[in-house]
Amino acid sequence: MSKKINLFANLKSDFASGLVVFLVALPLCLGIAMASGAPLFSGIISGVIGGLVVGYLSQSHISVSGPAAGLTAIVLTAITDFGAFDVFLMSVFIAGLLQLGLGFLKAGSISNYFPTNVIEGMLAGIGVIIILKQIPHAFGYDADYEGDQSFVQSNGDNSFSSLFEIFNHIQIGAVLVTITSLIILISWDKVSFLKKIKLVPGALVAVISGIVLNEIFIQSGSEFAISKSHLVSLPVPTSIEEFKGIITTPNFSAFLNPKVWVTGMTIAIVASIETLLCIEAADRMDPQKRYTNTNVELKAQGVGNIVSSLLGGLPMTSVVVRSSANCNAGAKSKMSTIIHGSLLLLSVLSIPVLLNKIPLATLATILILIGYKLAKPATFLHFWEKGKYQFVPFIATLVAVVATDLLKGVMLGMIISIIFILRGNLKRAYSFKKEEYVDGDVIHIDLAQEVSFLNKAAIKLTLNSIPENSSVIINAHDTVYIAHDILDLISEFKENRAKEENIKVKLKGFKKAYDLENSPDSANHVTLEHYYDVAKRKMIKKETIVNEIKE
Repeated sequence: MSKKINLFANLKSDFASGLVVFLVALPLCLGIAMASGAPLFSGIISGVIGGLVVGYLSQSHISVSGPAAGLTAIVLTAITDFGAFDVFLMSVFIAGLLQLGLGFLKAGSISNYFPTNVIEGMLAGIGVIIILKQIPHAFGYDADYEGDQSFVQSNGDNSFSSLFEIFNHIQIGAVLVTITSLIILISWDKVSFLKKIKLVPGALVAVISGIVLNEIFIQSGSEFAISKSHLVSLPVPTSIEEFKGIITTPNFSAFLNPKVWVTGMTIAIVASIETLLCIEAADRMDPQKRYTNTNVELKAQGVGNIVSSLLGGLPMTSVVVRSSANCNAGAKSKMSTIIHGSLLLLSVLSIPVLLNKIPLATLATILILIGYKLAKPATFLHFWEKGKYQFVPFIATLVAVVATDLLKGVMLGMIISIIFILRGNLKRAYSFKKEEYVDGDVIHIDLAQEVSFLNKAAIKLTLNSIPENSSVIINAHDTVYIAHDILDLISEFKENRAKEENIKVKLKGFKKAYDLENSPDSANHVTLEHYYDVAKRKMIKKETIVNEIKE
């Protein structure tokens, strides 16, 4: 049985981290809804459900769910094709049902096969994306929406070209807010007496400072005042009717529409894979290294998407940006996620006017520091020191995540990792002890535990390179499995080429199931006396050979 968790055990630190995640999640929810062509409040609804429902049902202590940038293209295309948001919500409902089924089928276990270097490459790639995307916002250039992770942007720029566009759109007020926020955030982590104020996170102080500074600019009539287009833009209902209009329910008459099912299955697959990747990443970020049951997570995501669709919300996944913000803010349990969802709900109901005073530059500064922690130089150095088999998949995943998207980047990293594994297995299929080829030398080929058909080419090349008049011992004592192709290869070598070229072959340790007969001890004259003859020619003492054989 799983250990029951006391959600209120770390309320002080969880409230502070939940507050930080709320500040990060708010503009992301709005930005992703805008990019998806959906009502802005649909992003907020998804964030609230991700915090309250998924946060409660999930076993992850660090992960935070909400609308994901990786689904924006699917959502935008579906809403455009269907021509009605309520029909699209039916697809989200179906996706939730499918995810629930995947959880019961234990499909979450595939997350165990994601290599560490690929997961770390994905995290570092997302860190680089955050930095590239938020730097323009920090300077007051907000042409790209908050939450965008695409290399090619909707306005025709890309993540690099938009950096050069900054120089044509620098807003001094935003820069001053960014510098102020940066000083506060760094000081909050470095200055000893400030670090002790756990209940008040540095991000909240930075946000309040940004609001106050901009209000001073506005009230004084300064040219540094940040305009409304560079602030958080949360819709403010002016009447009860407008508020009621926020809730949209699925069009259940579209349940049998094949296109709705195709979209639902697409969302379920993409959202599930992204969630599993993010859960694996969140577990790695967790300072306590706690393990999340991924099958339970799929069920939680399924329920979350079902509830979100019923209330007019976007589909959701576990999201790395929010999860990393949660971890960096000191979250101890999933109560932090629940608090972030509660704050989202309370804020949009009670203080939307105040939230709309938050400069995007302040939030950009918070996110840039999160991005740096995900892609810090020490991570690159760590994998570089581990060698090319660890570094190449790591850096390939990072570059591909930045240039394409999360799923394609991870896929490339997985393919490269598999190729390296296959190469490694080819080399480790056997050990080959060879000395300088002198007439009478004995060559040892010791087969590994598993020798598959993939090793055929390497073993064939080795057997073909054995010179005439040699003596060979092929040892299978340690093997558990040898492919039929390899057994045929060894048999053909022994019966054909060995006889033609006077190569003495001794087989040892081959199981009866291999259908390959072991040689008797005296077979082919590969004997102790033969070792003594070799030693005599090489001027090696007889006692040395005896000791080597004993070992």
